[in-house]
Amino acid sequence: MMARITDTRPAALTAQEPSLTRLPRPALRQAARALPGHARSYNLALVLQTLYRSGELSRADLARELGFTRVTASDLVGELITSGYVVELGHREESRPGKPAMLVDINREGLQIVSLDLAEHQVFRGALMDLDGNILDRCEVPHKASRGEECIREVVGLLRRTVDLATAPLLGVGVGSPGIVDPSGVVQSAPNLGWFNVDLRRILAEACEVPVTVVNDANAAVLAEISFSSADDDLMLIKVGHGVGSGLVVGGRLLLGSRYAAGEIGHVTVGTDGGAQCACGKTGCLETWLSVPNLEAAAAGGDAGTRERVLSEAGQRLGIALAPIVGALNLSEVVLSGPLNLLGGTLLEAAAVTLRKRTLDEFHSDVTFRMTTQGQDIVLRGAAVMVLSEQLGVA
Repeated sequence: MMARITDTRPAALTAQEPSLTRLPRPALRQAARALPGHARSYNLALVLQTLYRSGELSRADLARELGFTRVTASDLVGELITSGYVVELGHREESRPGKPAMLVDINREGLQIVSLDLAEHQVFRGALMDLDGNILDRCEVPHKASRGEECIREVVGLLRRTVDLATAPLLGVGVGSPGIVDPSGVVQSAPNLGWFNVDLRRILAEACEVPVTVVNDANAAVLAEISFSSADDDLMLIKVGHGVGSGLVVGGRLLLGSRYAAGEIGHVTVGTDGGAQCACGKTGCLETWLSVPNLEAAAAGGDAGTRERVLSEAGQRLGIALAPIVGALNLSEVVLSGPLNLLGGTLLEAAAVTLRKRTLDEFHSDVTFRMTTQGQDIVLRGAAVMVLSEQLGVA
């Protein structure tokens, strides 16, 4: 049992925590109201989502935008103000006669999010973020090749340090973890960390007494990509770090799979020519060719030609793994996330060429292959997206 973290935040940060029951999570591309039986909760979520996307609006603006009566819009806004999720900003400057409208918005400055990224092979990262995905402060702890309970202690230490950075009430904690993560936040399998059926959400929630959301790191990354960039609605993001995973979005919706393992391509064997032993016990998994530690080890000590051959072969293996997925789902974009010096250039080009050789030109020749636009903070920002979705119903 992990030790409980003492809450060291000032009293003002804990006494004003929002009290509204967690709102229903919408789809990534919500367009309609929910069933009548859940109308109020969903309408609260719709108000929050509209304000989140549009910025400051009046109650009358919200009524027109969402098709509510003014009384309904005012009632919903009043509940959200009481809960601490929405604030009044002041009156709108009006050129016409009459009482100016009072503007409201999401409480962007009065609520914060803590995000953790556990995907890198040498360091675990934490960030304090605002509701718009901007990083306000950050900290790191070394990942000392630990596994199991020792690794959990490293994560709890990172959580403690990052929570201590908060200067406003925390909406929640978002965690991007390697491995297969079920919707309740249990890491079912993360071989590189030595985690099997670890209830990470419970451990961290008990430690910090703040709502915690735990998701697969590649799923967090793909959510950041579609939330904060101009990515298409049909894409696959390959997250390369200590291991290899991917997030899949089809029709604007994140795919999890029947057992929450959609996108787990790192432990798919590539080719029939053997390969290195993988942490999962098999031989020749994609991860043995493509993970950062394996790429660095294969290229270490060699000349420029050796490095190029290593990166080219890794890219070819990635292209082989991706071809049936892109072909089956008719994806329009493949995005890589990880160290640019390893994944960009030779590896990216080799993967793109191999994929195009193995799919139909008529349907897949225009697939975009690129690096992410989000840089190394992609998992942190994606974890924050999941907190917004879980706690506010904002997609």
